Amino acid sequence: MPDDALLTVPEVMAWLRVGRSTVYDLIRSRRLPSITIGRLRRIPARAVREYLTNQLEAAA
Repeated sequence: MPDDALLTVPEVMAWLRVGRSTVYDLIRSRRLPSITIGRLRRIPARAVREYLTNQLEAAA
């Protein structure tokens, strides 16, 4: 997926294999940046990759 892609919450849920509330908790706690376009929430694919990288580094 290109770095400049904007993902929906359900796409991030599938990618991370977590629930909707977990994705919104990550957004609310600013661990996963997002933007709002009208009433739609979008998360940059780059942000999800960075989040995963940070989590893997912290676990090592």
